[in-house]
Amino acid sequence: VDAVRVYVNSSSENLRYPVLFVVRQQKGVLSWQVPLIFRGLYQRTYNYQEVSRTLCPSEPTPETRPSDQIIFVDVASMAPFNIAYELLVTRLENFQLETNKPFNFTASPSQPQYFLYRFPQDVDSVIINVVSDAAYPCSVVSVQDIVCPVYDLDHNVEFNGVYQSMTKQAAITVQRKDFPGEQFFVVFVIKPEDYACGGSVPSSIHGNVNRTWNLQRTKNLQVTIVPSIKKSVYVQAMFFSFLSFLSFYLGSVVVAFVHYIRVQRKASAGRLSPEHGSGMMTSSHPISASTPEGSSYGAIDESSSSGGHQLSSPERRPPAGSDTDSSVEEESDFDTMPEIESDKNIIRTKVFLYLSDLSRKDRRIVSKKYKIYFWNIITIAVFYALPVIQLVITYQTVVNVTGNQDICYYNFLCAHPLGVLSAFNNILSNVGHMMLGFLFLLIVLRRDILHRRAMEMKDIYTLDYGIPKHFGLFYAMGIALMMEGVLSACYHVCPNYSNFQFDTSFMYMIAGLCMLKLYQTRHPDINASAYSAYASFAVVISLAVLGVVFGKNDMWFWVIFSMIHVLASLALSTQIYYMGRFKIGECYLGIFRRAVMVLYTDCIQQCSRPMYMDRMVLLIVGNVVNWSFAIFGLVYRPRDFASYILGIFICNLLLYLAFYIIMKLRSSEKLLPIPMFCIVATAVVWAAALYFFFQTLSSWEETPAESREKNRPCILLGFFDDHDVWHFLSAAALFFSFLVLLTLDDDLDTVRRDKIPVF
Repeated sequence: VDAVRVYVNSSSENLRYPVLFVVRQQKGVLSWQVPLIFRGLYQRTYNYQEVSRTLCPSEPTPETRPSDQIIFVDVASMAPFNIAYELLVTRLENFQLETNKPFNFTASPSQPQYFLYRFPQDVDSVIINVVSDAAYPCSVVSVQDIVCPVYDLDHNVEFNGVYQSMTKQAAITVQRKDFPGEQFFVVFVIKPEDYACGGSVPSSIHGNVNRTWNLQRTKNLQVTIVPSIKKSVYVQAMFFSFLSFLSFYLGSVVVAFVHYIRVQRKASAGRLSPEHGSGMMTSSHPISASTPEGSSYGAIDESSSSGGHQLSSPERRPPAGSDTDSSVEEESDFDTMPEIESDKNIIRTKVFLYLSDLSRKDRRIVSKKYKIYFWNIITIAVFYALPVIQLVITYQTVVNVTGNQDICYYNFLCAHPLGVLSAFNNILSNVGHMMLGFLFLLIVLRRDILHRRAMEMKDIYTLDYGIPKHFGLFYAMGIALMMEGVLSACYHVCPNYSNFQFDTSFMYMIAGLCMLKLYQTRHPDINASAYSAYASFAVVISLAVLGVVFGKNDMWFWVIFSMIHVLASLALSTQIYYMGRFKIGECYLGIFRRAVMVLYTDCIQQCSRPMYMDRMVLLIVGNVVNWSFAIFGLVYRPRDFASYILGIFICNLLLYLAFYIIMKLRSSEKLLPIPMFCIVATAVVWAAALYFFFQTLSSWEETPAESREKNRPCILLGFFDDHDVWHFLSAAALFFSFLVLLTLDDDLDTVRRDKIPVF
């Protein structure tokens, strides 16, 4: 294909009498004026005396030779005086781009460039890579069909085809099926201003300054068109994704089978016996209602001890045939006698608490209470996910219809389209969250079934030994992990600033549910209800949305948020310190009076040590961490507010988990091989996952053009990038983290509850 370029130059700066150029061809007309005027931000104008345009090429026909083109150039001006101009018509030697061959050229706002590319016979998709050594001037790369006229000026380049803004790097994936003629134009336009790419705007609009500025706005570019991946790579990537996580299913089956064999051998050998002798339970020692002078408040009377095991009163169970689903029992916190409330206040303020003190309520009713977590999170997931899916489909449709690839922040050097999706690899890599979440649900279901069978057989170990088995929170965690995969996939349909909270909302819930589960383990009677927990998550997500809207530069928002953060930390600390025996509803300011009283009695009046030393240490460290986060946010005001909140949740979870494991080892409890393996696997996989997470491939905190400077090629199978590997590893890390919580206290299954300390 032959192409012709027309260059014109005029020394006239008279905007009232410009020189008009009209080029007439066989299939089109192209016109412009000199000085050529571009408009920028705030109605700034930029005048160019030199203009160079490529004429729309024509295919040779049998009637004409390849070199024959008839062109008419009309020059006119309404000026009452003569105007000198220069006209030069040249034939382009390198108009057609070749595959895998870099091509260098120069462009400016008044001298745009475009070139032709034809698909080779064996190539169905190509990636157009454009690079430049200089970030500015800002430029636009466009892919347009073979239609005349070609839109190659700043004010019309967005009218046709697919386009991206660019500083140092741009990449556009083009598929053969989108161009029936199997060829397209690659258009390069230099913008008159840089604000669209994150650059500064000139402060002066005087003519002389404009001319000096204009002479500097040329950019050297290099374009390389390389073949993209073949369809077989898509198949390999999908097989890899599913088989990788199916191996977790196989490993779980093997572990379950080995466990079954060991249990059967122990059962056949008759070695299943209580830890202490015949398994006959001794009666508990009474708790003194009147505290003798000089004794600890609510302490157990040691004088009557005769060497037997000290137990609190056995669990209160309803008589056979009673209705455990009674709403009256649920609404009254399962206690129907006023004496029990006094009993709670005495027991839960003992200096040394054991699990039997906090597992006194009926197991079946408490289990139903925790199953509300499971049913509520399913409802939340449905109502949250459906609008999200609808919104991201709209985003993707807008991208496909308008061709504006600045809407979504992909890693364009590794964005493989499939159907209407622009980056299928980023969506496929989230399959791990869904598969491992479902696997975790199956593992929890197996444990639940085994526990129910043991209860039906009246197995003594399931009645008064070990941690009380309540699986509602575990089911909720499995659903949350699956929904994290769904919403992360939705976010990656079109990642941008507006929908980033979709990717983090269920991460908040996962972190919160893990902390609740960890606390529930040894505080089954006093853990938060599902309604209050999910209401708290709703407040957090609301704050995240407000942070997206107001958290950029508004100081007032950060002041209010920091105050809420600090006050919430203090309120929660007081509740934990007093084991939930202080009710916030009794007095709005009472909880903070209680916090001051704690500081006075435990830190000033009793300088020796606080009444609850372990709890005090945890809460002091936790408050220092949270107050540090509040101060950091107030000072630096991070733009990524959603990640900032997520960091708060994760740090609190890690702090509590570390405290729990340390206290467990300090209490001479053991870590069995499976939880020990899960802890090591969790640490290793999280370390690897975070390495890939911090390999920033795009950033919606910057302009789309600046974000593309961070784009990198694929690193796995030629299909997945660093962030996809983060998806794979984070799914495995969350799965192992859940298994840690599920198996951490398996060593206590044969230990009486009055011997298991509470911390």
